[in-house]
Amino acid sequence: MRFIGGKTLIIPYIIELIKEKTIDVKSISDVFAGSGVVSREFKNLGYDVISNDLMYFSYVLLRGTVGINSKLEFKNLNISNPIEHLNNLNLENMNLDLENCFIYQNFSPKGGRMYFTEENALKIDLIRVQIENWYNDSLINEDEYFYLLTCLIEAVPFVSNITGVYGAYLKYWDKRALNNLELKNVDLSINNSVGQAYNEDSNKLIENIKTDLAYFDPPYNQRQYLPNYHVLETIAKYDSPKIKGVTGLRDYSEQKSDYCRKDSVFNAFEDLIKNTNSRYILLSYNTEGLLSHDEIISILEKYGKKNTVNYKFIDYKRYKNAQTNKNKNLKEVLYFVEKEQI
Repeated sequence: MRFIGGKTLIIPYIIELIKEKTIDVKSISDVFAGSGVVSREFKNLGYDVISNDLMYFSYVLLRGTVGINSKLEFKNLNISNPIEHLNNLNLENMNLDLENCFIYQNFSPKGGRMYFTEENALKIDLIRVQIENWYNDSLINEDEYFYLLTCLIEAVPFVSNITGVYGAYLKYWDKRALNNLELKNVDLSINNSVGQAYNEDSNKLIENIKTDLAYFDPPYNQRQYLPNYHVLETIAKYDSPKIKGVTGLRDYSEQKSDYCRKDSVFNAFEDLIKNTNSRYILLSYNTEGLLSHDEIISILEKYGKKNTVNYKFIDYKRYKNAQTNKNKNLKEVLYFVEKEQI
């Protein structure tokens, strides 16, 4: 999945730094997990993982991957291939009223928006309703429910008529958007490690968990995340929200991040570091971030052991959409500190 600030390309640097700077790390927290790509890799490598994000669609991706610790069997469903079954749904065999198909009515040309073709929008509705019905009828358990939702959420961007995020849709049909929506199985790491997923405020959660290492990847600029992913949030929640404007934006007043505001980011970050119950802290940040390099260093030195703060600048091609600043001097910075335990 394309994700603002996605960390796929710097995972090798993250893993290298952990191996180089730490001793006996068995558990890692990732409380700004986003799409979950880093958390998934941590679990794949055998670490116990606590993964979290404030956005519900991100939580779905975490709960449906990192949060699954045993093999899925779909015993009660009596369908040999649930993914194939979902891909073959149609309006006739679902007995569903078009008026109740929220994505079709609001995010396709039927509702005056062009996020999806009418065919793909309807298919999203059919699949989303079927998964919910199976869960409500106890035909699938919680692991299976979130796994199937993850398969849906991960398939949607491949038929979305956007440049990269959902802050706007294209006024013409992109070639990708004309493909048929198709769910595919998502790889799971079923090993001896244990994964947990949360949908909470990161600063509040960090006070109540303890891991050997805390990995932080907070928002770094003034762009709140929800407006860029509101369609995925609505598909995940499927709560028929009141929407407004050209893009059909849902209310996100409860999901605004202090890390996206210049007047609150410093205090939020200091609070995060202060309350972290981990021996090691690893932070990923960007040189165009609201926090300056010196501000970050000052906080890490305040709460870290003397002479343990390290940082590394990394050149890599970040995900960019059409509206992203094309500053070629942008770099990702990995900060590391061993925390002074109180």
